Amino acid sequence: MHIKEKLSQNEAAGRPGISFEFFPPKTAQGVQNLYDRMDRMHALGPSFIDITWGAGGRLSDLTCEMVNVAQSVYGLETCMHLTCTDMPVEKVDAALQAAYKAGCTNILALRGDPPREKENWEATDGGFRYAKDLVKHIRDKYGNHFDIGVGGYPEGADDNPDVDLLIDHLKEKVDAGASFVITQMFYDTDNFISWVKNCRDRGISVPIIPGIMPIQTYAAFIRRSEWTKIRIPPDWLEALEPVKNDDSAVRNIGKRLVADMCRKLLASGLNHLHFYTMNLAQSTQAVLEDLKLLPSEETPLQRALPWRPSLGLNRRGEDVRPIFWRNRNSSYIARTQTWDEFPNGRWTDSRSPAFGELDSYGIGLKGTNEQNIKLWGEPKSLRDVTHIFLDFLEGKLARLPWSDSPITAEANAIKDDLIALNKKGIFTINSQPAVNGVKSSHPVYGWGPKNGYVYQKAYLELLIPSYLLDDLIARIEKNGYLTYHAVSKNGDLRTNTNDSPNALTWGIFAGREIVQPTIVETISFLAWKDEAYRLGEDWAKCHDASSPSRKLIQSVVDDWCLVNIVNNDFHNTSSLFDLFKDLTVKDLDTEVTVEDGQVKGHQNGAANGAINGTVPNGTSTELPLRN
Repeated sequence: MHIKEKLSQNEAAGRPGISFEFFPPKTAQGVQNLYDRMDRMHALGPSFIDITWGAGGRLSDLTCEMVNVAQSVYGLETCMHLTCTDMPVEKVDAALQAAYKAGCTNILALRGDPPREKENWEATDGGFRYAKDLVKHIRDKYGNHFDIGVGGYPEGADDNPDVDLLIDHLKEKVDAGASFVITQMFYDTDNFISWVKNCRDRGISVPIIPGIMPIQTYAAFIRRSEWTKIRIPPDWLEALEPVKNDDSAVRNIGKRLVADMCRKLLASGLNHLHFYTMNLAQSTQAVLEDLKLLPSEETPLQRALPWRPSLGLNRRGEDVRPIFWRNRNSSYIARTQTWDEFPNGRWTDSRSPAFGELDSYGIGLKGTNEQNIKLWGEPKSLRDVTHIFLDFLEGKLARLPWSDSPITAEANAIKDDLIALNKKGIFTINSQPAVNGVKSSHPVYGWGPKNGYVYQKAYLELLIPSYLLDDLIARIEKNGYLTYHAVSKNGDLRTNTNDSPNALTWGIFAGREIVQPTIVETISFLAWKDEAYRLGEDWAKCHDASSPSRKLIQSVVDDWCLVNIVNNDFHNTSSLFDLFKDLTVKDLDTEVTVEDGQVKGHQNGAANGAINGTVPNGTSTELPLRN
């Protein structure tokens, strides 16, 4: 969606909008950390984000990559910066095409700063001299596909202190096709409001968005102000100078000063605040909390669907997904990114040429070996593994191998049952309770337009020892409401379904057909099976090849079955958990050890007999959990 439309929507709804700026980090780990932060900051409710242009080869490519990930994986409406610096026309066109393919529909067109080795700005041969030329080129080439923003300078630019002349230049950029303005940072609110009035008097009628720089530390505050040559009000210096060596006090006072500035801007008639986050969240979030602009339990963010919709090219119409990837959104997007269309019921129509085709890219375990060992420890018994799952259910762990995100409030209704099941050694990796017609505005289960109703069937997905499978299936088949899929690592599938998709969550909304956003069905389950077992193997391989932890986890991967169960009576959850009464997992407390190349099991520290096999050079062997 175009930014000008986002702004209009917020104004019509009578609420201020917010947006965040990020920049490409210098390291691969920094990029991943920023993606995680962007994902978390999505919950703060930004109307859009923008990503600065990294002039030069690697950083400019990274900008394009980050725009694609933000749009497609995290569902963030993204505005891509594009500058004239070091950019001949062919590079500009390549960047615009990358943005187009990513589903991006917003560009911030800037002249840019001169390269570090040059004191003054010079146009690149075959490039553009002014931002207005870049704006005109984008309009000529792409028409109205892109909403084009430009920069505004209330206190002058680095190489041009003449504010009046810069307003004339801003008018030229707007006349060339720009449809909104984002300004340079400032702290002099009165001067800014006066500058906006001058812009309006000169005929600049497009939305003007103030650029807000939160205060992290005193040194950074002074350095950025001097670099941009902006005025700091004397009372700000009087408040901050005495505590300049106390970062916590600076952030607290800075939060109040910036929040007061924002209140004055909103009171002047502006309706949107754009935050220069510097890739950090704390200071921006503190200002938003002070302004009471964060979503709350009383005014939660309204979800469009139970899963976060992608904004990638051709994906905006996607409206049904298998439930298996609910906790691994990035993997699902990566595996379906080559699909060229997402019509209603993609997973329900086997005539589609892409039905069931999921690329193998992006299915691996998140994090380094060291990070994962630090997170999940070095389990030596099934009891140790149960503690990992229990810590996740209690909110003490942020992720599991099969879930990239923490446990959510939706699990509260069944948390005691999940805890009891995992204590027994049956490991749950996905679940949801039954929901019978809650309002779509419900803070936990709600999604979709207001004044609708949401329904969902109870669902449970788990790993269970293969020796318990026959007993579990017999119990399932005695209940006429339960359907299931069960599969082993080698692909032996058992199911009582007829292979047709089974709706798990759906909504009923006025004037619309029933919306069916998540399903269970066989082909996608088999694709998920490959990923689920791969994740278990990746977890095992975090540990040394001859370690007890490696042998333990690999034995679960090799010998346990992946099972999903649906209770098709959407009034009822309990019967799912009743299935597991008196089902007992063996050897929960048996520790796997490796002594002199021999894999052995120990019960409560006492020798429990040698297990067949040796471990020469880290090769696999028979383990105490095989049956």
